[in-house]
Amino acid sequence: MPAVSKGDGMRGLAVFISDIRNCKSKEAEIKRINKELANIRSKFKGDKALDGYSKKKYVCKLLFIFLLGHDIDFGHMEAVNLLSSNKYTEKQIGYLFISVLVNSNSELIRLINNAIKNDLASRNPTFMGLALHCIANVGSREMAEAFAGEIPKILVAGDTMDSVKQSAALCLLRLYRTSPDLVPMGDWTSRVVHLLNDQHLGVVTAATSLITTLAQKNPDEFKTSVSLAVSRLSRIVTSASTDLQDYTYYFVPAPWLSVKLLRLLQCYPPPDPSARGRLTECLETILNKAQEPPKSKKVQHSNAKNAVLFEAISLIIHHDSEPNLLVRACNQLGQFLQHRETNLRYLALESMCTLASSEFSHEAVKTHIETVINALKTERDVSVRQRAVDLLYAMCDRSNAQQIVAEMLNYLETADYSIREEIVLKVAILAEKYAVDYTWYVDTILNLIRIAGDYVSEEVWYRVIQIVINRDDVQGYAAKTVFEALQAPACHENLVKVGGYILGEFGNLIAGDPRSSPLIQFNLLHSKFHLCSVPTRALLLSTYIKFVNLFPEIKTTIQDVLRSDSQLKNADVELQQRAVEYLRLSTIASTDILATVLEEMPPFPERESSILAKLKKKKGPNTVTDLEETKKERNPEANGSTEANLVNASTVSTPSPSADLLGLGAAPVSNSVPPPTSGGSLLVDVFSDASAAPAALAPDSEDNFARFVCKNNGVLFENQLLQIGLKSEFRQNLGRMFIFYGNKTSTQFLNFTPTLICSDDLQSSLNLQTKPVDPTVEGGAQVQQTVNIECISDFMEAPVLNIQFRYGGALQNISVKLPITLNKFFQPTEMPSQDFFQRWKQLSNPQQEVQNIFKAHHSMDAEITKAKIIGFGTALLEDVDPNPANFVGAGIIHTKTFQIGCLMRLEPNLQAQMYRLTLRTSKETVSQRLCELLSEQF
Repeated sequence: MPAVSKGDGMRGLAVFISDIRNCKSKEAEIKRINKELANIRSKFKGDKALDGYSKKKYVCKLLFIFLLGHDIDFGHMEAVNLLSSNKYTEKQIGYLFISVLVNSNSELIRLINNAIKNDLASRNPTFMGLALHCIANVGSREMAEAFAGEIPKILVAGDTMDSVKQSAALCLLRLYRTSPDLVPMGDWTSRVVHLLNDQHLGVVTAATSLITTLAQKNPDEFKTSVSLAVSRLSRIVTSASTDLQDYTYYFVPAPWLSVKLLRLLQCYPPPDPSARGRLTECLETILNKAQEPPKSKKVQHSNAKNAVLFEAISLIIHHDSEPNLLVRACNQLGQFLQHRETNLRYLALESMCTLASSEFSHEAVKTHIETVINALKTERDVSVRQRAVDLLYAMCDRSNAQQIVAEMLNYLETADYSIREEIVLKVAILAEKYAVDYTWYVDTILNLIRIAGDYVSEEVWYRVIQIVINRDDVQGYAAKTVFEALQAPACHENLVKVGGYILGEFGNLIAGDPRSSPLIQFNLLHSKFHLCSVPTRALLLSTYIKFVNLFPEIKTTIQDVLRSDSQLKNADVELQQRAVEYLRLSTIASTDILATVLEEMPPFPERESSILAKLKKKKGPNTVTDLEETKKERNPEANGSTEANLVNASTVSTPSPSADLLGLGAAPVSNSVPPPTSGGSLLVDVFSDASAAPAALAPDSEDNFARFVCKNNGVLFENQLLQIGLKSEFRQNLGRMFIFYGNKTSTQFLNFTPTLICSDDLQSSLNLQTKPVDPTVEGGAQVQQTVNIECISDFMEAPVLNIQFRYGGALQNISVKLPITLNKFFQPTEMPSQDFFQRWKQLSNPQQEVQNIFKAHHSMDAEITKAKIIGFGTALLEDVDPNPANFVGAGIIHTKTFQIGCLMRLEPNLQAQMYRLTLRTSKETVSQRLCELLSEQF
């Protein structure tokens, strides 16, 4: 080892470390350490005062011994003494020892805090940096109590050096994460935002991390950061790689800061128009740069470039308001699906799962279905295959459901065991949700049981039973199909359960065929009996007694089985009891009594599907399975499909809005304002939980309402406490809306009461029924409320959703307009040009036409206009208008009392940036209302 002078280092420490490394055994190491500890102890207790260098050396040795895993019970006071040294190296070692070895309960904590305060007040940037690092490294609640009020002052002080500002911002971030309640919000919050404009990019980077975390809990305090973040991001994105030399990483300017700024912007909704244009330019520039040839072949260049790109795509998805950007993001991700880098393929699949939930980009995602299916077949990494399954699930709709379900079933045969159960649940959900007919659904589920029976949970086969029982038109087919499936030599037990239940209920429907006579059905089921578990045997015994009622001709055969010793003397008490009771019932009961007791199962009542709940529980919250909560199926039947949905009024509902639109048996909604309490008392009970009068509409309520005219999913309202999300679907005159209330705070909402308020006129035109919500909403939790909707006649107004709850003892009162509008009850109608103009002439009375000429408020992009017209509910008729630039649509408004035909023509004038909208319907008020709603969209 080269000699180390006293001025350059600590020779004694170097020798000690060398000795430890040269020890041949654990015992030798312990012996050397004990010798050194004895020497250090004697030095500390000796009469001769040690100089700073010696203290530093011995404290360093103690620190090294501690890091080797040995306990240190002395030397703490000497380390604290080093904090008062004026030499950097001595003070540094003291802080290092304190950070590692001193806990918050130490008696020395007051001395340590005093030393830290002295260094913070010294204005020496080096000492201030050491003190801030120590506070952050310890990060205890005691540290937060002592310094949380001081650090913000250092951070925003005008004379603080840049390096200290960086340390102060990160130190405050650490304290806020460990003890958020001890970091006071005050005047400094508005000043810290302006650090985003600081000339030093290191300060900006540290400040952005701090502001992002603070804004997540206190968005209103930091909303001014949005415009500053957009401005700073714009400067970075448009800069050349040589402009920010110190912060350019492999030709990518300030990638870490760019990522942090993009994450900060994801804490807020889209900014105001002035900043939105600039932000859109930034995002477009990032997408454009992704298409450029790489400036370096090194992996660090592509990593930095892609990090910024993926964060930009996350922001585009979060805003969900720019169709062009969403489609471009989707196309960019599509290029990564076949990239040689596994991580990029994984991230692309994950991001596209989220894009699939956007109405604007769902169709673009679907174009990559073949690539995703190929990834499912050929990808080596199981985690990437799992993301491919998630994406197929997210992009599924009626147009591709059969293809996706078939591919999932094919993959299931070779899928990794860890994800088989999840795939089974997803196939079951998709098969139910998007079934074109019930025979395909039954075939799919039985195939599912055949391929992966061990992973088919009870919830899955329960659902098959419920749906078959509730649908008369599929019962015969289901009985025939399970009978054929049971003839296989080896059947999974779940198939036996399904077969036993369905044949017990509907075996009579196929008994006329000699190949499936009653005796053959019974013998087939009983041949599986000895191979099954006790619960399945119990189910088969119930099937047998059902056969006694359905097929009296095999009654004696069944009684012989029930009478056998293996049943009457069965060791399992459940099987024995069933055998005894069923035998007795078949012996003494008359035919009428048997028919009554063993009658066919009635249709199941509406209840929440447990399949989707099981999938969510398996995947956890805020994962891809939560996409179903916001997913919208983008196709021409979105507002009124003529196809039958799999589950209707008589079936069990799933959380999908398409699953049960007719289940209107919930408690009626309160359509009026709660009556006032007696006015005789002048005293106000401030602790009363009685409802207050509904508040006025929240700011931006009208703007948010207008955004939902052409879409059914999204965030309706958001402030620092509450987020309200919607997901809805409509079919003819019926609809179902899911309202999601999210508690953004860490504190409970008490007495949480949402109420729908309708005027007298609206009550007569719209029938709304809701289900109650849990009055307590935990911090960070989300609750769901279902609203069943029936359109009785045309209407002009919209209901108001009033939410009242107590937060921190204060009553919160919020009102927003619920986007239930007349156009939601459209059924799109396709027609040729001749029929359209013939119908157009028939609706030529002045009262039937409404026309509006207005200035364009948004980009006059043809694709966006088409998407909005389809989202409005009408069919978009191609090649009908002589002018190809015009848009023509047709549809029928469905109400309970009548149907109203509607023809629409939209004529854009690109030069004048104007539109002319003409609507013709058979009812003047309907024309007027539809014209008002549609005009606001352009």
